Amino acid sequence: MIDNDKHEVLKRQTIFKGEEITVKRYWKHLESQRVWKTRILTLRQDKYHFLPNDIIRDFTVLEFNDWVNIIPVTADGDVVMIRQYRIGMQKETIEIPGGVVSRHDMSPKHAAVREMQEETGYFSEDVIHIGTVHPNPAIQNNKCYTYLARDAYPKSAQMLDPTEAIKIELLKKEAIFKMIKNAEITHGLVISAFAYLMLYENSSQRSAFSKE
Repeated sequence: MIDNDKHEVLKRQTIFKGEEITVKRYWKHLESQRVWKTRILTLRQDKYHFLPNDIIRDFTVLEFNDWVNIIPVTADGDVVMIRQYRIGMQKETIEIPGGVVSRHDMSPKHAAVREMQEETGYFSEDVIHIGTVHPNPAIQNNKCYTYLARDAYPKSAQMLDPTEAIKIELLKKEAIFKMIKNAEITHGLVISAFAYLMLYENSSQRSAFSKE
């Protein structure tokens, strides 16, 4: 025999033949209230009724604009990486160019190309979308779009924000994968970008680092 609690869990996980029962139906949204705002995020309080246990509770949501990041690859097969200091972890990180999709951007792709040029001075006419993730769906509402820029080349000087200091580093893909494996690169969105790069290469049966 199983106790009532375990039986209830099993009922919630049941999949009827030809029809999957979604868990969204257990949550009833009651109200939302924006309680605090800064230049980069809005703090929202959502009230929900969790029907199975008859619990009403407030949940915190961080509203961000969507984000982008981009993997610039030169004709020689170098990846244009950036090194910068991150306030949150109080350490330097090695990343790919990226940032916020602003209201002035025509599209996430436009934002990705803009961020690449601002942070590195590199440009590309061959930019494709290779994946999208939700950075933290438990408490955030936004998406991060990942792009691949092939045959990237230096076009201009960096155009950094007043509080940005970014060093450019050209690295081979194999070195980057080794740095990820050794936890030298730990930024989750950077790692997901290279996972999408691997999927792109596998699905297209070709390397993003050559025109073959």
